[in-house]
Amino acid sequence: MTEWPTNRLGSLPIVRAGMEDSADAFVRLALERRGAGGRPFYSTSANGQVIALCEQDSSFRTMTRQADQIHADGMSVVLFSKLSSTNPLPERVATTDLVHAVAARAATAGVSFYFLGASEEVNARAVENMAKAYPGLHFAGRRNGYFDRAEEDAIVEAINAAAPDILWIGFGVPLEQQFVVRNIDRLHNVGLIKTSGGLFDFLAGSKSRAPQWMQKLGLEWLYRMLLEPRRLAIRYLTSNPVAIYAMLRHSLRAMGKRN
Repeated sequence: MTEWPTNRLGSLPIVRAGMEDSADAFVRLALERRGAGGRPFYSTSANGQVIALCEQDSSFRTMTRQADQIHADGMSVVLFSKLSSTNPLPERVATTDLVHAVAARAATAGVSFYFLGASEEVNARAVENMAKAYPGLHFAGRRNGYFDRAEEDAIVEAINAAAPDILWIGFGVPLEQQFVVRNIDRLHNVGLIKTSGGLFDFLAGSKSRAPQWMQKLGLEWLYRMLLEPRRLAIRYLTSNPVAIYAMLRHSLRAMGKRN
């Protein structure tokens, strides 16, 4: 994946990759790093909220840019690239879809998962549902996300002992990025790390996905806002204008340099 081109959106280089290519590469990269030791490949995602946070918080921007790869997990990011680039992003690579594409391949390739995050009940149900949906998918381990910094060394040690090929971390922004940056050089027995936001809630069935027709039209954000109007309406109203400003500013700056 590191050989794939990127589009600059806001302050972030977003990889120009589709769902199927991304899933293929996850399995390939995880297998290449199995037993190799050293730093795992680190993949994260960006939507309007992440781009806005990177614009407002330099420390979060620095953390996010430490990833080896950043996917577009937001239709606003994909749509802006189509308006501003002759080589736009091909599609949204939502983690809620990517995990299924990777799992289907992992089940036949022998690539193992580890789920870290969410409550104990949600985490356990997410693992159970994925194991049922993908016979042959192996879970090296799992752990809920309720722990303090004093327990972090033991958790890193346990993950290394489990030696998962792909570690999915779902703490939400920015806690998951902070955890990765603190520990990535110590997670030497992991092949690939993917930050996952609220993924486990969807896999467990605690939260529902939008109907397919809304997903295809890029309206999943609207569906989620209708389900959680108070929390998400405020987030969208505060982050989206900042994200649009950031993407416009960086796009205009790039045009000026070309001229």
